[in-house]
Amino acid sequence: MRSDRRIVVLGAGYTGMFGAIRLARRTRKLGVRITMVNPSSRFVERLRLHQIAAGQRLAEHRIPDLLAGTGVGFVKGAATAIDPRGRVVEIDGGAARLDYDTLVYALGSSPDTGTVAGADLHAFTLDSPRGAARFAARLAEVDEAGGSVTVCGGGLTGIEAAAEIAESHPGLEVTLISLDEPATMMGGEARAYLMRALERLGVTVRAGARVVKVLPGAVELEGGELAGSDACLWTAGVRVSPLAAEAGIAVDERGLILVDATLRSISHPEVHAIGDAAAIRMPWGRIHGTCQSGLPTAQYTADAVARLLRGKPVEPFRFGYFHQPVSLGRRDAVVQFTHADDTPARLRLTGRAAVVYKELVSGSPLLTYRLSRRMHVTTVVSRGGRALHQAAL
Repeated sequence: MRSDRRIVVLGAGYTGMFGAIRLARRTRKLGVRITMVNPSSRFVERLRLHQIAAGQRLAEHRIPDLLAGTGVGFVKGAATAIDPRGRVVEIDGGAARLDYDTLVYALGSSPDTGTVAGADLHAFTLDSPRGAARFAARLAEVDEAGGSVTVCGGGLTGIEAAAEIAESHPGLEVTLISLDEPATMMGGEARAYLMRALERLGVTVRAGARVVKVLPGAVELEGGELAGSDACLWTAGVRVSPLAAEAGIAVDERGLILVDATLRSISHPEVHAIGDAAAIRMPWGRIHGTCQSGLPTAQYTADAVARLLRGKPVEPFRFGYFHQPVSLGRRDAVVQFTHADDTPARLRLTGRAAVVYKELVSGSPLLTYRLSRRMHVTTVVSRGGRALHQAAL
């Protein structure tokens, strides 16, 4: 059986890259044309951007190199509009147009600096290697002057960034500001270990503090207090591209594409949404965007599209979480293993064992891509297991 179907993959992040490579292998005998679109030709290891922010130099990986031998075409450009009726993607404001029969929407998310005044003007983000490098350059200046740094946001990104900065720049005054207690998703013992590690590194944690404004040399907290900040890193919240909403594709209140049980748009079934771009619910609850959940959505969608092309039925997507690995600088880490619904289980790793584990996790996507060019590799550890059973009771 052959097909002349044109498949366009928007976004070359962790999920888009895996989806395109696996889809190419799954459809290699069907004559399908797959094209990937991304604004940059550099593949971004988002799991490592906090390392760049702390001043470390990392290897660069090029998208054409990762796609070599797969038959997937690459277009360097930003998708600026989608016409679902005509099934066309507009690139760079109309400089180019791509027709599609199937669209894999993998545009992911970015830091949300629009919720607090001044964050878009005076705060740095970990949105790209270039942005992280700009922050690293500023850190070097602040370090030389013996200044202060604030990291706004107590999620895992903020925790990893604060720890990395404090370890790489021990002369800096590093403050982690969080509306909630950091790492509340972890079990008590893992969280206590994490907090002790931050204390050992000299990170001051301001929990229960709300940032209401970012200024050139300070952040203003609710109540009027000014916390001095020679450099502010913003990690509090994310937003998704407005492209789907602007195209009239059904989205939720956050702009994520509403999908059915097979990760197809409920309004435009030729659109498959994966990773952070999709509003995915399991019987146990909503999936939140991580690489851990994103890669299985890419794997599933590649397989689903291939089955649909062959006229075969597709089973619903099922997923469960497995772990919460957190680096605490280069020499320490903590890993909280979880139930499928991301609540903490009893098992955890700390110290050197956790460092090795976290490094394996951070490096696994690139290894997965390379292996997937030659064989089918799975990224699914859990399909919901006990959480799905409990939700059905």
